[in-house]
Formats: sequence, structure tokens, C-alpha cells
Amino acid sequence: MANEQPDAGILHAHPQGAIILIDKAEGWTSHDAVARSRRALGTRKVGHAGTLDPMATGLLVLGAGPATRLLTHLVGLDKTYTTTIRLGASTLTDDREGERTAVARADAVAALAAAPERIAAAVAGLTGDIEQAPSAVSAIKVDGRRAYDRVRAGEHVELRRRAVRIHAFDIGAPRTARAEDGAPMLDIDATVRCSSGTYVRALARDLGAALGVGGHLTALRRTDVGPFSVAGATTMEELAEGRNLTLLRPAEIAAALFPVLALTPAQSVDLGHGKRLELDGVADAALAAAVAPDGALVGLVEVRGGRSRVVTNFPTPDTGAGAGA
Repeated sequence: MANEQPDAGILHAHPQGAIILIDKAEGWTSHDAVARSRRALGTRKVGHAGTLDPMATGLLVLGAGPATRLLTHLVGLDKTYTTTIRLGASTLTDDREGERTAVARADAVAALAAAPERIAAAVAGLTGDIEQAPSAVSAIKVDGRRAYDRVRAGEHVELRRRAVRIHAFDIGAPRTARAEDGAPMLDIDATVRCSSGTYVRALARDLGAALGVGGHLTALRRTDVGPFSVAGATTMEELAEGRNLTLLRPAEIAAALFPVLALTPAQSVDLGHGKRLELDGVADAALAAAVAPDGALVGLVEVRGGRSRVVTNFPTPDTGAGAGA
């Protein structure tokens, strides 16, 4: 995958745009990262494949130029997080930035510290296919307004439970800790691999509720989105300075996610114009990456019964703007 130094015309060398991997720092919003990327790349057309809260750090997947057409296919990828869960108190936001709403008795926390098997059993109960109510301060809209705006306005918000999948919920040994006011707590480091739409803050909340002591997050970092890792991603400092941007071509991204359909020159032109292709001997695929002989991504296609159907086309030097985003 390409790692290139930007200049004023960086996207001119990427006619199909690029996917950018950013390691977001704490305190920055996802919008901040998008805005800095726009300046670094010299284009307004930048989007993201899922946000991170300001408290959270780690992998943001951005798209620039025509490559933003890929983002819709990246949003639903599984995610991996590392986190620290604090047991012994609940907060309004289910993380350390929110006002505390309840604190457990010291003897309840001490009893839990002496029974790590109880914690392991509660974690097991939150692994696999579960239903989860998102955190009340999520970006989900309720009657046209973001849930977090309603909470900050003093409203009580309860969001509908939704099905999510926790592929893995691995925890370290609990360790004693204290809140700022000296209240005893238990901290647990965890790694969570989950489906898109999972709220790790809600996992902490629900773990604390299951154990009867309350829980919230004190740290959260996203390390992976599907096959893409934060390792080697562009830092916020590098982004602010416009250097060391990790630019991934759409064909590289598509090939990492879908089977590749290698096209002939004639097929590349026809598909770029939106025509259906006859593909004898090609296996059915819900989505396949149709790649031209020069390595350009012509489009994402569905293959059924030996015929292609364009799902998302991409502009190429030969086909122009492409059809159907």
C-alpha cells in the first residue's frame, strides 16, 4: 500500500481519490480530523467511515475525492477496541467525562475484587449476540435531534435496544483504583472485537449493572476497522503539518474486502459505461472488485448467473466521472 508525501496537488496523482488512515488523538473530534484532512489534501470532498468521540483515540478511516464512494462499504466493518473499564461508579455519559450518577458501597467493591470469577461470568454474558441500548449521549437522532444534545439540555433519554455481536471480550486481571474523591474502584483493561454499531461505553455500563456496582470507561482506543489497523496510520500532528499521509488507492481497499474480478481492456470500458458484462465461469458474488488491467478500480459489481450488475462505479481516465455512486 502506498505511503506518499503530499504536495499542493496530491490528489492529482490519485484520479480515483484515496482512503486515508488517521490515528486520532484524544480531545480532537472526528470533524476536526476531516477538516485538517481537507486542508492537507486541498479538497473539500472528504468523508469518514464512522466517528470517534473526542475522549477516544485511534483509527479513523477517511475518504477523499471519488474514493468517498467506498465509505458506505466500510461503515459496516467489524471494529476492535482496547479500553479500560472502571467498576464502582456510573456516569451520565458512561465514560469518565460525565457526571457521576451513582457510586457503589466500598464493601460491594471489595467483595467484587475478591471474586474475579463473578466478573468473568458477567463478561461472558455480554459476549456473542446480545441486545444493547446505545449510550444516551450517542449521536443517534431522537425526533430529529441528536441524543447527546437532548441529554445536555437536561432531558431523560432512553434509546431502543438493538442487536449487536461481541465477537470477543477479553479482560485482564482487575486492579484496585480510587476515584478523585478517594472512593474505591476496580479497573479492568479489556480488548473488544465487535460488530459495527456496538457502543463500548454501553458494554462498560451493562457490565457494571450486571455486577451491581455500576461501570464506565476511563479510556478507549480503536485499533482496527475490518482489515485496517491503526499501526502506521497518520498521526494528528502529521496531519496538521500535512506530511506522511497514508494514502490507499481504492483498488487496494476493495481488493482487501472483496473478491477481485480482473477485467480485459474492453470489459473495463464497457463496465465503466455502466454496461452489464457476460462473465462465463465467474462465481456469484454479492460484491466483487472489478479491476482494470492498469490496476484501477472500475467499480464494485454484483455477479449473478454469469452477469454483472454495477453497484458502485468509479471514475477512470477512460470512462470519466463514472455512473452511479
